Amino acid sequence: MYQPYPGGSQAPEVSRPAAPTSVVRACQAMYVGAAASLISIVIAILDRHAIRTALHNHNLKLTTAQLNNTYHAALGALVVVGLIGVGLWIWMAMMCKAGKSWARILSTVFFGIETIDLVVGTAVPGGGSAATRIYGILIWLIGLVATVLLWQRRSSEYFRGAPRY
Repeated sequence: MYQPYPGGSQAPEVSRPAAPTSVVRACQAMYVGAAASLISIVIAILDRHAIRTALHNHNLKLTTAQLNNTYHAALGALVVVGLIGVGLWIWMAMMCKAGKSWARILSTVFFGIETIDLVVGTAVPGGGSAATRIYGILIWLIGLVATVLLWQRRSSEYFRGAPRY
């Protein structure tokens, strides 16, 4: 038969050890990545002339109205995708700090996708202005730092001891 704990009917919460320095630093890097992603949205908006020029150069047969519509859709997509990226940075930082092992894996997958995007983006001529490309490399480097920190031995021990849900 079940015996209640003295002083109450609920079991005491199991205290988790504090996150190791490597996980804390990785989460800090992720928050920096979120801020950098916000700044990249601003850079993309400020670089809108390059977007219009690239659209015009690749689609010479577009009418002015079609060019404007495509341009506005591209700007809107950049802002939406950028805000989703900011949200993902913050979400992954919170979940990794909480010790969710799936978040470390998913963060690594996102870093892999960003790596592919960076390689393809730099290989394609007209893939953005120099400022946009350089800033993309900076964001990639932030992701690299976070990923390396998440996979250090102390981090692995922390994630191994965390609940899986």
